[in-house]
Amino acid sequence: MLWGTWMTANICMWMTDVAAAWMMTSLTTSPMWVALVQTAATLPVFLLGLPSGAFADILNRRRYFMATQFWIAAVASALCAFVLSGLVTPVLLLAMTFANGIGLAMRWPVYAAIVPDLVPRAQLPAALALNGVAMNTSRIVGPLVAGAIIASAGSAYVFLLNAALSVAAGFVIMRWKHEQVPSPLGRERLSSAIRVGVQYVRQSERMRSVLLRIALFFFHSTALLALLPLIARGMDGGGAGTFTLLLASLGAGAIVTTLFLPRIRQRMPRETLVLSGTLLQAGAMAVVALAPNIYVAVPAMFVAGTGLISTANSLTVAAQLALPDWVRARGMSIYQMSIMGAGASGAALWGQVATVGSVATSLLVAAASGAAAMTIAHVRLGDRSLEEDLTPAGEFRLPQVAAPPGPGRVEMTIEYCIDPGRAAEFCALMQESRRSRLRQGALAWELLCDTANMGRYVERIVDESWTEHLRRLSRITTSDVALRERKLAFHVGLAAPVVRRLLVTSAAAS
Repeated sequence: MLWGTWMTANICMWMTDVAAAWMMTSLTTSPMWVALVQTAATLPVFLLGLPSGAFADILNRRRYFMATQFWIAAVASALCAFVLSGLVTPVLLLAMTFANGIGLAMRWPVYAAIVPDLVPRAQLPAALALNGVAMNTSRIVGPLVAGAIIASAGSAYVFLLNAALSVAAGFVIMRWKHEQVPSPLGRERLSSAIRVGVQYVRQSERMRSVLLRIALFFFHSTALLALLPLIARGMDGGGAGTFTLLLASLGAGAIVTTLFLPRIRQRMPRETLVLSGTLLQAGAMAVVALAPNIYVAVPAMFVAGTGLISTANSLTVAAQLALPDWVRARGMSIYQMSIMGAGASGAALWGQVATVGSVATSLLVAAASGAAAMTIAHVRLGDRSLEEDLTPAGEFRLPQVAAPPGPGRVEMTIEYCIDPGRAAEFCALMQESRRSRLRQGALAWELLCDTANMGRYVERIVDESWTEHLRRLSRITTSDVALRERKLAFHVGLAAPVVRRLLVTSAAAS
């Protein structure tokens, strides 16, 4: 039910993009205004990526997802009314396109966070591959439907259909029987939620590896889509039909490959599949660059779709598995921002290369440099496929306090007594503890060594408040518990490590 809603939403997205761009061409002949339509549609992803991910993590996801659909419906209805009344202007069209982009920016992270809740972990790769099918199907269906409606009735009715489908999708989401259990600690503040989301990604080696690879891939592979209209126009008899055929071939390759991805994943490690997909896409892009006609270009575009979905799906799965549920939407919003940022900057670069040289040169350079960059990343980063157990460790015990602490930061200290001869080994392990504490949301972390007793170490963790301290403790995973046992193995004291919690008073803070 939700997958159908997602595909419908993406069809509406493509319909709106096509209709808005066409409407702008009827309002002005300036290429700048036409180009700004795409800018207005994508800019909200950069501006609202982090807030939208934070909202999706701290609000009720069903209601939030439903609200995004009704927002898009309201914007589409207003835009339809402006067009029918003849009041639309270039500035107003850009403003409404930007407003529609707000809905899209707010919608993607919450859906990305919902998917792992709907399917077992083992079926997550297949579910994400089906999302790829929805995206590529909508890329074909959306423009075709929009073009047919524009030719027969006008752009206003594309926006009207978009509003009707978005309302229907909102009511479908309303039927979803999902009850989100509220946190006993209350809702996170938006600023704190954003900080913790960014902090988690920065301290997660697996997420950094995924973000680097997805950025490298889309920075180079976007050259094919960015220059595809020029490729189509340069072929014999090239026109809108040729462009549509090439775009459809790319989508068809992605859709067909999705059917075989489960078998491919059984035979090939994820890291190898990412590199293989990249090399396949780069090779196909080089063939398209040199293709003399559509009979060569269409099969190459099909293969490019195969490489695209193989790489993108594998990296999306890796990102999902690197994120616990409590920060999933924030992490996936950063993942989406990496894709959009890399794609936008890549399109600008390869367009400039094509202007200075030629379209073929730009595609060949993008293919060669993309294959080389991902090969180097594959070798240098090594195996990042080992997965941590991010299962919540279970009910945590509330710290014993004499009275509910007041406002102020909380400092937690843990004293270890270790063999000085193993100090280097212990300090190396404590760097893992540092990353773990910061990923959970701590404001600061440091390891102190007693100058009078070189075997005495104090781990110091600072939290924003008592509530955030408890919230951090509630995020402890099975992997964190295993790390704690490894740290305790170094402790040689007769008693357990001493744990203290200190409240930083306002007087001390000033």
